[in-house]
Amino acid sequence: MKSTKGMVGMLAAALVLVSFQAFAATDHTEFVKGPFTKGQDVTKVCLECHEQQAADVMKTTHWKWEGTPNHIKGMEKSTKEFGKKNMINNFCTTVFNGPEGVTHESCAKCHAGYGWTKTGFDFSDKTRVDCLVCHAQKGNYARAGVGADVDTKAMAKGSMNLELAAQSVGTPSIKNCGSCHFYGGGGDAVKSPSMDSTLENAPKSQDVHMAKKEKGGLGILCQDCHKTKNHKIAGASSTMAHYDARVNCEDCHSGAKAPHQKSKNKAILNNHLSAVACQTCHIPTVSRGQATKVMWHWSDVGKKLVAEEQFDKETFAKHKGTFKWNMNFVPAYAWSNGQIQRYMVGDKIKDASKPVAMAIPVGDIKDKTAKIYPYKRFDGDQPMDSKFKYLSTFQQYKELWVNLDWEKALVNGAKSAEALPYSGKYQFVKTYSLMAVQHEVAPKEDALQCGECHMGANRLDWKALGYKGDPMQFGGRKVAPAAKKTKKK
Repeated sequence: MKSTKGMVGMLAAALVLVSFQAFAATDHTEFVKGPFTKGQDVTKVCLECHEQQAADVMKTTHWKWEGTPNHIKGMEKSTKEFGKKNMINNFCTTVFNGPEGVTHESCAKCHAGYGWTKTGFDFSDKTRVDCLVCHAQKGNYARAGVGADVDTKAMAKGSMNLELAAQSVGTPSIKNCGSCHFYGGGGDAVKSPSMDSTLENAPKSQDVHMAKKEKGGLGILCQDCHKTKNHKIAGASSTMAHYDARVNCEDCHSGAKAPHQKSKNKAILNNHLSAVACQTCHIPTVSRGQATKVMWHWSDVGKKLVAEEQFDKETFAKHKGTFKWNMNFVPAYAWSNGQIQRYMVGDKIKDASKPVAMAIPVGDIKDKTAKIYPYKRFDGDQPMDSKFKYLSTFQQYKELWVNLDWEKALVNGAKSAEALPYSGKYQFVKTYSLMAVQHEVAPKEDALQCGECHMGANRLDWKALGYKGDPMQFGGRKVAPAAKKTKKK
């Protein structure tokens, strides 16, 4: 039997080891030494201890920019993978267009890796994983606008310290996630509704979840809701093809924490839950922090227009076309059962006189699995090949944005592995997307009240949603229960 003195010594040694391990998990100063001149230099050091984590990252959609289309109705069983890598939208359209996929040089600023500037990027190279974009907490880490690497100009000026950024790695902050998700579509607040840099320091009235505790909020981080396993992050974008896991309000607000328990109108409110999503009442308006883009007309590229600003944002750029913005506005509403209908590269357009639905929710009043959700409607126009009847893959970066020549942009846009042939003739067609509003959840005292949707209010278009009129007057939806499956004898 060991002596008491020996056991105390072993215990002390164990405590020192535990303390050291805890220190090492949060402070990398002693383990990461520069100087570093590029992002891959840092990654090579990270791999000495975290090679498995890099391997995990390389299996995610943040790295591959594609996944099986389990989100798209009719494509759930497809084994082919789709994503930002090979899909089209009505913002900057595609990321792969141009000779050798040259557009990656610009778009890959938000790829979680270094060096994706051409079609032949090596997705198996662990040294290209960008650890810092998610984990750096100091040093003003930033990616360059082009070139898919760190901002070397900022390093040269001394405004970014790559060694300090590498030594400061820790739990991702809202700013880390926002470095890409707040700036989608080409700038702050442009694309994703209710997602912009103001959330980094939001008041409780803007977002009760993300507002810091000293401001009366819950102070939660993105990953508190978007649970992560092996670097795969839960969440289903309303415009993308794949998701690894969903995030639902009920993940937190159920059981002992079920909603409305202390409300005097508990029964009435809970009666809404079968048809109305939580977000519909608890996100009364869209983009309360700053204005978001709600329209983009590519057809105005090259024109001589004089346009006034909206919300201090430009409404015309000669190389991009015209825009409209809105802030703190009532969302559009639609039924959703969790799936989306998605325009995919090469889909034929049957009627060019009607707006093409780029990404819209699936569901209707008769679908018992569907609920009414809030959306930002985004309208635009973009070129369609007049002969082939599909949306064209034109080269904007280093082509249209420089030469303002649609013919050259369409010819060059067809010169990549993922691109579509160009017939030589094009026309502009209208497009639209419905983008789910999931953030900027208001405090309960700011949630919608009965009179804002019922009793003559015009917030919701009841007939467009399939009702005869206001459900308070005409009754709610009646959905037949699903047929019971009979066991085979």
